[in-house]
Amino acid sequence: MDAAAPERRLHPMSWLFVLIQQLRQFILPLIVLFVMGRGDRNDLWGLVAICVLAVISIWQYYTYRFRIGIDSLQIRSGLLERSLREIPFARIQNVALRQTLLHRIFGVAEVRLESAGGIKPEAEMRVLTLADALALEALVRRRRGEARTGPAAPGAETHDDGEVLLRLGAGDIIRAGLISNRGMVVVGGAFAALAQLSRDLFSQIIESWVRGLFGVVEDYGRGHETAAVLVLIVLFLVVVRLFSIALAFLQYHGFRLEEHGRRLTLERGLLSRARTSTPRRRIQSWTLREGMLHRLFGQRSLEVSTAVLENGSDGQPRSLREIAPVATPERCDALIRHLAPQVQWPPAQWQPLHRSTFWRLAVPQWLLTLAIAVPVSLNFGPWGAALVCLWLPWAGYIAWQHARHAGYSVDARMAAVRGGWWTRTWRFAEIGKLQAIRFSQSPLDRTLGTATLLLDTAGGNAIGDPLRLRFIPVDEARALDARLAGEIARSTMRW
Repeated sequence: MDAAAPERRLHPMSWLFVLIQQLRQFILPLIVLFVMGRGDRNDLWGLVAICVLAVISIWQYYTYRFRIGIDSLQIRSGLLERSLREIPFARIQNVALRQTLLHRIFGVAEVRLESAGGIKPEAEMRVLTLADALALEALVRRRRGEARTGPAAPGAETHDDGEVLLRLGAGDIIRAGLISNRGMVVVGGAFAALAQLSRDLFSQIIESWVRGLFGVVEDYGRGHETAAVLVLIVLFLVVVRLFSIALAFLQYHGFRLEEHGRRLTLERGLLSRARTSTPRRRIQSWTLREGMLHRLFGQRSLEVSTAVLENGSDGQPRSLREIAPVATPERCDALIRHLAPQVQWPPAQWQPLHRSTFWRLAVPQWLLTLAIAVPVSLNFGPWGAALVCLWLPWAGYIAWQHARHAGYSVDARMAAVRGGWWTRTWRFAEIGKLQAIRFSQSPLDRTLGTATLLLDTAGGNAIGDPLRLRFIPVDEARALDARLAGEIARSTMRW
């Protein structure tokens, strides 16, 4: 630590943002206290609580100091219970900058410094001026590079301007909104809230809409009932897509993926801006997604999993994840080849799964359909059961398509798996990033001569798609298990 470096404070308005963060945690009890109060002096306890939180926020501002040294960052906080943290720049893996609308009004930003796989950030700075936050990000990037390669020569110039790898325009964001179904969450939440607040009002609104549609279509002749229902469905879909486009602009406006030497920096957001910077070598696995709407617009989505903190304390995503929300398949492949030049993508050949894969996928769907058909036949007769059984051939077709598109590929550099039909996915990881391999067989696997290999990487998300090779012939699975285990044992994990 450079003892000559002066200690610095946060932005003078830092206490306000700390207060807002604390109020968010206690907002529900305070609202209940104000709304359910009895109109006496007990109602003042809510104001007392807010005053106490304000004092704590100002206290935190005056007791928070930080000093930027040559190879580390020193943070001092607390008055009664003092804390001193020394954070080496080499340990910082991700620098996340976040700006809400209020942050942008005051020209400040919230900074989080995160390490690999940490549950909590190494440091949280609420808040710095935007210029200081960007300067700290560049300093961490530069000092961390010097820690790996040695200090720069005296008089050497440093360039912080990065190369833009991907930028989303208005057309790209509109396509992302049309492809996604985020608008369904907004519309569904609005209907649910309206139904809970006033069911009578909800029924009246729906009834008036339906009557209006019937009245408009009734003038055009018979069959207006069916036409009104179709118009209502189309109107609902249009509203959902409009909300999806609006949410896409809020999330991806100004989306820019940059490369600064060995680090990737992603910036996005309309009202709330987020900027995160992560070393490229922290990428553990890659996922390509292509739904039916993706194919209609000729697009794909590219996501990565990194060995850093996924979400902040407020639930907001902090790590690098969606590096290409929408892009053409050629652009996604070019990004992969640029960021992971040591792997061959796409693989030259995909290995098919076991010949029993179709039956493994189709039989459960058939049994479920027949199980549904039994109670339907008891309530609606044979015709109801016959309608349910119409799903049997379609379920078989879906299983056949899934089995036909599924496959895996393992070479000297990476392990990859693909699957899906309506929504197709490609997922792969470098063999040098694998942490563990699990060989497993269910009773059905032992009967049919198949096995499953689960490949684990650092920073894996428990609710995400795992890198799993399913329905592989058992001899091939054992050979792959032995081969990959040997390569992992001989190599040094790079994460």
